[in-house]
Amino acid sequence: MPEPFAFDPLDPATRRNPFPLYERGRLAHPVHRHAGLPRPVYSVFRYVDVQAILRDFETWSSEFPARIFGNADGAPPPSMLGTDPPAHTRLRSLVNKAFTPRIVQRLEPRMREVSERLLDAAVEAGEVDLVQALTYPLPVTMIAEIIGVPPEDRERFKQWSDRAVSALGTGFFAGMSQERMARRVRLLDEMRGYFVPLAERRRSEPREDLLSGLVAAEHEGSKLDHEEMLSMLVLLLVAGNETTTTLIGNAVLELLAHPDEEKRLRDDPRLLPTAVEEVLRFSSPVQFDPRRATRPVELCGQRIEPDEFVFCWLGSANRDAAVFEEPDRFDVARERNPHLAFGFGTHYCLGANLARLEARVALETLLRRTRRFERVGDEPLPLHQSPVFRAVTSLPLRLHPT
Repeated sequence: MPEPFAFDPLDPATRRNPFPLYERGRLAHPVHRHAGLPRPVYSVFRYVDVQAILRDFETWSSEFPARIFGNADGAPPPSMLGTDPPAHTRLRSLVNKAFTPRIVQRLEPRMREVSERLLDAAVEAGEVDLVQALTYPLPVTMIAEIIGVPPEDRERFKQWSDRAVSALGTGFFAGMSQERMARRVRLLDEMRGYFVPLAERRRSEPREDLLSGLVAAEHEGSKLDHEEMLSMLVLLLVAGNETTTTLIGNAVLELLAHPDEEKRLRDDPRLLPTAVEEVLRFSSPVQFDPRRATRPVELCGQRIEPDEFVFCWLGSANRDAAVFEEPDRFDVARERNPHLAFGFGTHYCLGANLARLEARVALETLLRRTRRFERVGDEPLPLHQSPVFRAVTSLPLRLHPT
């Protein structure tokens, strides 16, 4: 009799090493229905199925109406991430220009300046928590400057981001409690109290930043109201620093776990672009992307009804042997790497170019400024609170300068 397939995305042991279960899922349980949850939820593990779902927004919606979670009253408007075309197209068009490859490339000198300053302090200290020393301050500084947040307010910016994602994804498993909704309302009230007056100042005194652009769009016919603008800023705040913080941290963890690949990268820094892509594949910062069925669907023998949810496991799809040669081998020079770490289709990550560049700059600076680094202590590192992220919140390192 085959062994039952038990897959609990909230289990800490599973979160630390989900890959054996992902493989079992791909081979024998490609669409797995979770038991005992408040609503029907299915996990999807194979690359071909994940890609097909993310491509088809008409069948697999990114909109999760509050009525499904039983809390329609007072719910804030969805962010761009929680909409489908045409609403998604309209919202995305308002911020697209800030993240084009040309605009992002112009940010590189500033990224290098910030990275060098952070490494100055880290190398001088010798022992640091790399999350506090590099992986979080670089992305949060860059996204704050892109949006137009004053330097003195960036710590508050990061605290808001942490609170916004602390329970991300858990509502599918445990339901959306009134307490959690109340925390979200308090967070939005704090951010509203900060950003609305700042937006008003940008209306009369515009600058070369994204907030000024959003304010201008508001009165040029696209009808972006204050609540939509707030949802947009929450999304940019989280997506602009949380995932890149995780990407840089995961890169360092994989280099620590694969010293031969670290040496290979130190010996040939030209491999940095492919190394970053390999980290995205091998240790994807975002592990799953949820969708809602809009009609009855048959998927790998499972019938999924309207308003039921699927979790597209990007972390599993990116280890699928049907797509990747030797998928469980970490290879900083991997050439063919069509990973799904940034999603696929309509919701492909708007900030992918920014994340890639920040990760390359951070790693290049860290490798150049040190001859080696090592962990301080061997205790398990603390996991991010949200099961969406494959991330640790602290990474104590000893740095040996060049």
